[in-house]
Amino acid sequence: MSVTEMFSYIQGFLSADQDIREDIRKVVQGLEQTAREILTLLQSVHQTSGFKEIPSKCTKARELFCTVRTHISDLKTKFPVEQYYRFHEHWRFVLQRLVFLAAFVVYLESEVLVAREEVAQILGIEVVREKGFHLDVEDYLAGVLNMASELSRLAVNSVTAGDYTRPLRISNFINELDSGFRLLNLKNDPLRKRYDGLKYDVKKIEEVVYDLSIRGLTKEPQEAGGDK
Repeated sequence: MSVTEMFSYIQGFLSADQDIREDIRKVVQGLEQTAREILTLLQSVHQTSGFKEIPSKCTKARELFCTVRTHISDLKTKFPVEQYYRFHEHWRFVLQRLVFLAAFVVYLESEVLVAREEVAQILGIEVVREKGFHLDVEDYLAGVLNMASELSRLAVNSVTAGDYTRPLRISNFINELDSGFRLLNLKNDPLRKRYDGLKYDVKKIEEVVYDLSIRGLTKEPQEAGGDK
């Protein structure tokens, strides 16, 4: 093979790679749009009137995740299954955001931490790497950390809405989450930086709870017992 033929072959390879990436980008744009719609929907829970609408907002968000699954099904067809990590950079950010949104919905519904397996089911993807398009554990952890930041905001807005017990529950949940992350030896630099942010979320929520305790707004059970 001559030098010209060799570089012609390489150009063909590069062109095919660029075509794949362009097809992926188009699908990811649709994913990003749907993620924005879900985020906009869930942001309304922070409003004073939004707390009463949490069940209906979660239901609508679940419906939008059907669109997410459709986009991801399309995305799966755009590249060879064994080359997931070669193109991972294109959907990593939006996948982490979708994990955050799924985790936030599950928390709003039941106040528990969503398992990686359940997130994968919501998104219509796999957990096991060998099965193809899957939820990488670091993407799952990044999404969970993003949810923690959203919960610290929810704790503050709960007080504004007159819900004084929710910040206590959020505080317990975030502290458990922080304890869980402390068990991990995080070597991924971006993930470690995000975990540093969790420490600030813990502190922010503790300040909310402390303020409520000073104002005597966390003693409803004791007050009920003191009426005897």
